[in-house]
Amino acid sequence: MLLKFITYFRNMADLLLINIKSLEGLDESKVLLKKGKEMQDWQTLSDAWLLVQNDQIIDYGKMAAIPALPEGIETIDCSGKLVLPSFIDSHTHIVFAASREEEFVMRIKGKSYEEIAEAGGGILNSAAKLSKMSEDELFEAAFSRLQQLIAWGTGAIEIKSGYGLSVADELKMLRVIKRIKEASDIPVKATFLGAHAIPIAFKQNRNAYINLIIDEMLPLIHAENLADYMDVFCDKGFFTPEETSELLVAAAKYGLKAKIHGNELGYTGGVQVAVKHNALSVDHLEYTGEDEIACLLQSETMPVALPGCSFFLGIPYAPLRKMIDAGLPVCLASDYNPGSTPNGRMGFVLSLACAQMKLTPEEAMNAMTINAAYALELSETHGSISRNKKANLMITKKVNGLAYLPYSFGENLIENVIVAGKLISAKQSF
Repeated sequence: MLLKFITYFRNMADLLLINIKSLEGLDESKVLLKKGKEMQDWQTLSDAWLLVQNDQIIDYGKMAAIPALPEGIETIDCSGKLVLPSFIDSHTHIVFAASREEEFVMRIKGKSYEEIAEAGGGILNSAAKLSKMSEDELFEAAFSRLQQLIAWGTGAIEIKSGYGLSVADELKMLRVIKRIKEASDIPVKATFLGAHAIPIAFKQNRNAYINLIIDEMLPLIHAENLADYMDVFCDKGFFTPEETSELLVAAAKYGLKAKIHGNELGYTGGVQVAVKHNALSVDHLEYTGEDEIACLLQSETMPVALPGCSFFLGIPYAPLRKMIDAGLPVCLASDYNPGSTPNGRMGFVLSLACAQMKLTPEEAMNAMTINAAYALELSETHGSISRNKKANLMITKKVNGLAYLPYSFGENLIENVIVAGKLISAKQSF
């Protein structure tokens, strides 16, 4: 069954939301992230109004004290509905060539992630398919996916390369992401992930591929200003901590901050190398113990969990409850990709965080808004409902309250979104 979203934009200078059942995620404290017990702090205002001008939140308050406003303002009645800051998805791979359901069947039959990769599946499978697609074809497919995600409430996103694994195809992916940045109404961050896997041609000479990244890919990426960050898959069967360090040192010379794939497949040193290089985030963390938590507590690196991957692959969930209780901040992202997480609906990530990782709805929402904004260096402008922040918002359908969003995991409960002050109405047809 294909779900199509038809969107339309109303270009207006002013937008007034009234009769809001609950205005959620308020924060005028200017915090850039929340950690430990602070993650339970989720401020709300019942029976509220909110005013948007151009692309910013101008003011809000109780309906009983709504000020007199000029006539002609576009007004939306939000009776029975919640208004929340948009989700921010800090880890995705939405530029890809084709789905990989054949590997899904292989896993059902008992093959492990590593066994599928050794057989030429996984990342290498996506790389082979991507090499056959044009830049225009990749852009059209990825931009369509992005519009779907926006309709589901995503208001800022990170997109990685990593399915190229050659100079030409990594550049092709990053150029596609740059085009998406230029065409998108939501903020888009680009991450270079050439160190996603070792290509088959380099299996007997790993150093040659690492040198290719350092000596050829990075200078070209810098010359065209194609990336904000550098990511490395530091894990069992992929890149070692020593190789990761070498790559991150090289990337730093070109101004690329680190974002690490780490500890998805074991206790492999990904957290420690991320902290060593002052990584903005370390993502996955399915294998996180006392040593990793202690290391993160001494850093400014944001731990990012990807519960959709754990759900789909049947691997452990990152121990976020333990991490929050130890005083850490945490972030949640979709990991939308064709192999391990073919789903970018952040509402489902919210449900997994609560049902499987034992976060409260308030903690999970902070992990998907203000902390996710921190993981993309956007928390000064996004991630909460605050005066003068960007007006990227979600309007739910009529619901009982915040807890209903993760509880009713099979529904898309986002009725409308506001992106940069513009109303986008998502109409469903089946």
